[in-house]
Amino acid sequence: MEATTEAAEKKAAATPEPAQLSDSDAARAARVLGRPFDINGLTLPNRIAMAPMTREFSPEGVPGADVAEYYARRAAGGVGLIVTEGTYVDHPSAGSSHRVPHFYGEAALAGWRQVVEAVHAEGGKIVPQIWHVGATRDEGQGPVPSAPPMGPSGLGLDGAAKGHAMTGADIDAVIAAFADSAAAAERTGFDGVELHGAHGYLIDQFLWGTTNRRTDGYGGDLASRTRFAREIVEAVRAAVSPTFPVIFRFSQWKANAYDAKLAADPAELETLLAPLAAAGVDAFHASTRRYWLPEFEGEDLNLAGWVKKLTGKATLSVGSVGLDKEFLGAGWTKETASTGIGLLLDRMERDEFDVIAVGRALIADPQWANKAVTGRLAEAEPFDAKQLSELR
Repeated sequence: MEATTEAAEKKAAATPEPAQLSDSDAARAARVLGRPFDINGLTLPNRIAMAPMTREFSPEGVPGADVAEYYARRAAGGVGLIVTEGTYVDHPSAGSSHRVPHFYGEAALAGWRQVVEAVHAEGGKIVPQIWHVGATRDEGQGPVPSAPPMGPSGLGLDGAAKGHAMTGADIDAVIAAFADSAAAAERTGFDGVELHGAHGYLIDQFLWGTTNRRTDGYGGDLASRTRFAREIVEAVRAAVSPTFPVIFRFSQWKANAYDAKLAADPAELETLLAPLAAAGVDAFHASTRRYWLPEFEGEDLNLAGWVKKLTGKATLSVGSVGLDKEFLGAGWTKETASTGIGLLLDRMERDEFDVIAVGRALIADPQWANKAVTGRLAEAEPFDAKQLSELR
C-alpha cells in the first residue's frame, strides 16, 4: 500500500464527519441524493441503494414473512434500490449455510414473491443478488453437505489446495444455474438482478490470478480470466428480457486479503470490465471498504468512478457510508458511530458515480435514507453488532 493511501486512510479514520449537516448541506443532500436515476429503463426514485448483506434468517433457504417485512421497512424508509442478501443458485456446491436463502425451488421463490410484493407496496425497487461461493465452502457444509467444494483450480483463497478444479461440465452447469436464477427473478417480479462477482467467491475466483491457475481458455492472462464471468453475463442476458437490468458486483479486495488487486492500474481495469460491458452488463457495483479513497495514483476517482469513466455504464459505489469504522469482516462485531455525508455529496454532486449503496447503517436504521435526504443524520441510530441477532 502506498504511503499516500495510508495517510489518507489514517486522516479519514481520525476525522469522521459530524452527522449534523448544515442547512446548506441538508439542502444539497436533498438535491443530490433525491435525483431519480435510470438503469436500462428501471427508474430509481433516488440515488440510495441498500447493499447486499448476508443475514441467514431463511431456514432451509426459504425467506419468510419476517424477511419480507425487513426489506419492506427499508423501502418505506426511502431506499431507492434494494439489493437483497446473496442468494444461492441451483448448484450443489453453491452454498455453505442452511439459512442463506435459495433462488430456486417452489418454496423459496414463493417466499421471494412475497418479498417483492411487500417492497413494491412501499414504492420500492428490488433486485436479488445471485451467488455461488466456490472454493470458500468447506467440506460438509450445507445446504448440500455431500457436495464437494470447487473452484477454477482447486485452490482456496490462500492459494492452498481445496476442493477440486472445475471441469467443463461443472462450468456449464454453473453458468446455466445463474441463467436459470436470473430468469426466475424476472418471472417472480423483481426489477432486475445482480450477479455476485466480488469478495473471493466463485466468479471472482476465476478473475483472480491467485485462485485461477488454469491453462485452458478460462485461465491465463487477465483478459482470459474474464471468460467465465463473461459467459455468465451472456447467458443471463439471453435468459431475461432486453430491458431487464443486469448488475455485476465486483471488488479488488477478497475476504482474506483486503489489499488484493484484480487490476493494478486503469488499463488493467478496462481489460477486466470491457468484455463484461459488451456481454450485457447494465450497471457495475464496485465494492470498496471506504468509498472516499482514490483507487489509483494520479486521480481522485474511487473504484466506481474509474468504472464509470472507462465503461460509460451506470455505477454503484459502496464503503462505510455514514459510519466511522470500515467493514472488517469479523468487524461485524464492531460498534460504530454515525457520521455525516459531506464527502459523499461532493463526489456525487460531480457525478463521479451514480448510486451509493449503504450497508450497516441501514441495518441499524431502516429510516437512514429518509434521514440522509432530509439532513437528519444526527438522528440516525448507530450500528451495533447486537442488531444482527434479529431482522429489525
